[in-house]
Amino acid sequence: MSSLSILCLILFFTLLPHTILSKLEPVEALLNRLDSKLSSSSVQESAAKAVLQRLLPTHVHSFDFKIVSKDVCGGQSCFLIDNNRRSIQNDPKIMYILVGLCANVSSSIISHLLHLYFRIRGTTGVEITSGLHWYIKYWCGAHVSWDKTGGIQIASVPSPGSLPLVKDKGVRIQRPVPWNYYQNVVTSSCSTLPLDSYVWWDWEKWEKEIDWMALQGINLPLAFTGQESIWQKVFMNFNISKEDLNDFFGGPAFLAWARMGNLHGWGGPLSQNWLNQQLLLQKQILSRMLELGMTPVLPSFSGNVPAALKKIFPSAKITRLGDWNTVDGNPKWCCTYLLDPTDPLFIEIGEAFIRLQVAEYGDVTDIYNCDTFNENSPPTNDPKFISSLGAAVYKAMAKGDKDAVWLMQGWLFYSDSVFWKPPQMKALLHSVPVGKMIVLDLFADVKPIWKTSSQFYGTPYVWCMLHNFGGNIEMYGILDAISSGPVDARVSENSTMVGVGMCMEGIEQNPVVYELMSEMAFRNKKVQVLEWLKTYAHRRYGKAVHQAEAAWEILYRTVYNCTDGIADHNIDFIVKFPDWNPSSGSHISKQNQMPVTLTLPGPRRYLSPKKSSQLPQAHLWYSTQEVVNALQLFIDAGNDLAGSSTYRYDLVDLTRQVLSKLANKVYSDAMVAYRKKDGKAFSLCTQKFLQLIKDTDVLLASNDNFLLGTWLESAKKLALNPSETKQYEWNARTQVTMWYDTNKTMQSQLHDYANKFWSGLLEDYYLPRAATYFGYLLKSLRDNEEFKLEEWRKEWISFSTNWQAGTNLYPVKAKGDSLAISRSLYDKYFGQYSNEP
Repeated sequence: MSSLSILCLILFFTLLPHTILSKLEPVEALLNRLDSKLSSSSVQESAAKAVLQRLLPTHVHSFDFKIVSKDVCGGQSCFLIDNNRRSIQNDPKIMYILVGLCANVSSSIISHLLHLYFRIRGTTGVEITSGLHWYIKYWCGAHVSWDKTGGIQIASVPSPGSLPLVKDKGVRIQRPVPWNYYQNVVTSSCSTLPLDSYVWWDWEKWEKEIDWMALQGINLPLAFTGQESIWQKVFMNFNISKEDLNDFFGGPAFLAWARMGNLHGWGGPLSQNWLNQQLLLQKQILSRMLELGMTPVLPSFSGNVPAALKKIFPSAKITRLGDWNTVDGNPKWCCTYLLDPTDPLFIEIGEAFIRLQVAEYGDVTDIYNCDTFNENSPPTNDPKFISSLGAAVYKAMAKGDKDAVWLMQGWLFYSDSVFWKPPQMKALLHSVPVGKMIVLDLFADVKPIWKTSSQFYGTPYVWCMLHNFGGNIEMYGILDAISSGPVDARVSENSTMVGVGMCMEGIEQNPVVYELMSEMAFRNKKVQVLEWLKTYAHRRYGKAVHQAEAAWEILYRTVYNCTDGIADHNIDFIVKFPDWNPSSGSHISKQNQMPVTLTLPGPRRYLSPKKSSQLPQAHLWYSTQEVVNALQLFIDAGNDLAGSSTYRYDLVDLTRQVLSKLANKVYSDAMVAYRKKDGKAFSLCTQKFLQLIKDTDVLLASNDNFLLGTWLESAKKLALNPSETKQYEWNARTQVTMWYDTNKTMQSQLHDYANKFWSGLLEDYYLPRAATYFGYLLKSLRDNEEFKLEEWRKEWISFSTNWQAGTNLYPVKAKGDSLAISRSLYDKYFGQYSNEP
């Protein structure tokens, strides 16, 4: 390098802001350290090959995988794809055998096919699988989606020997930022489709999920499974008994909220069978992640402790927290205990937990998640005190792992922005050594904090898409924000962005959103979404169909263009039925704040619409008529796509979306009629609403991915005895319905938080709820008396309690023709169906 070049580099780095350099330099050191923990090159290559074997077993010999140094990629992570030819000169027997088997094919053609293959090189196994996915996506028109959103479309991949060539110089795709993060701390418990919550997964399902992660380029996944087994051992070393822990751990479907200190004991206790199963499963998960070159993020101690610890250590600074969404402050479930980070015992427990994880799993990571202050504000806003708390939290990690890096969800800076002003944010973010904290800008797709916090005041952060709350089923997204937001953040002045991430509460929904977001881990420039959607539709369905492309263009500017800033927690009235007295003149009641205030689990997790109404209002951000038009186009596309599983999933989901929005309007019309004391109109509207529930259930029953039975059976499958079977089924039923505790006249404050559009749930749960409610209203009209809201609540809560404890079976196999049913419902509710374009 010339002297002039060296001088230019010196000047360049001298002119960069010192604080930015000092913050990002440790990230490079961290990356180098994490690279040293990865599996060997041969192990990663074999793991990537195994992904190919499971995805395209007929094409195993069409690709050659090789781990390369980052030096090949300019010091960054990347993958490279190029054409190659394999020499067979030293093994003429292969040629002889194949010529004999293919007597009608010329030896020259066979020789050409034998020689041709594709070389994919990458800096890790994940880069190699990302390169494989990129190739089959953009050269072969294939599509890889979650199983429960239609699965894969590989029919378009040509046979071995006929695969399309890449350009002569090959393809090189480099990550613009090091990390692609995945999961939310509640993903382990939230579900959208019948198998999409990790809580009931076995290794077979996890293996498919990790394959999907590897193909999408995810290299920084959260790994929270099995931590209760570690906690059991840690707390028992502090003289906490197994019986005390029965009251501490939540049940399987509520683990995420017990881990966050929102509740204790609800749905429990956890059996030793469960603890042992989950620990073994975690070891399998971590092993596969490491084989593929991923860096897992492990949990750390946030301060949440069993009640018994206060008795054993009476002088410890242990505070009992306030009520979290119980109906009457029931201490049996609420008001958990938090150990003050400044107490020496906090350091002891935190260190013990990290060390025991290392003992169980090996030295697999240096990155640990902790959210001590998420929805749990410090007792004072004094910056010095906050800084001392942050330093104590980190010290507990560092005592267990000297190289520990604290990964923190940045949700608190948005959800509790009244408390976390700039002085408080800076105090927390700067309370740890430089480079020892990474923040997840959790809601950056809607409310990016990096813009208003001077890049988190110099702290490295990951631009994240939150997207889904509660695991609800709703077609929703902001494709423009996804396609441009990460790029804007990365190229902004003094950027400290070090990754992109997907932090949804529930997975396996809106596959278009997650496909685009995954690509942003490899995109240097903004994506032209409309053009991208055309190729997406082609890939997803295996062929270009103009009606499908036209439908997606409509969906892009409607369903997937939500710009009102409201977090989309589905509150469609079929699944989130308003609990209110329409006679009162106001729909705000203690039991029904959801229609005007989007309340999410946690003291301050709410996002309010800009305007209220005298009637309950479901979230609506687009023209419903335009989406009805998209549905008609989608049905028309069925003439060419009826055999596609991805098409059938999208058809059912879109039809469900249209019917649910229609039901919202019908419900509102019914309430208007009730207030006008128009019994005839009220009866017509309520009958139509109930029929919509029935028809939607029939629609959902036609697709395996929308069945309640699958969810329940997956829960029971993990049980090893009748007691566990009963408990696990209760957990599964309760989470998707009432969720939390009730009394005789008050529903759970979180009822329908995890509502689902699942066949079986609509017919047997949502339908009787609406029917009995409308029955009470109709009686009040006929008898000219006040609506007996409390009487309805008593009847409904009793029904729900019995249903949650039920053991009746539901189908696990679809029935009916989705296209025929969708076509029939379109004709029934939106006019005569026509095959004409």
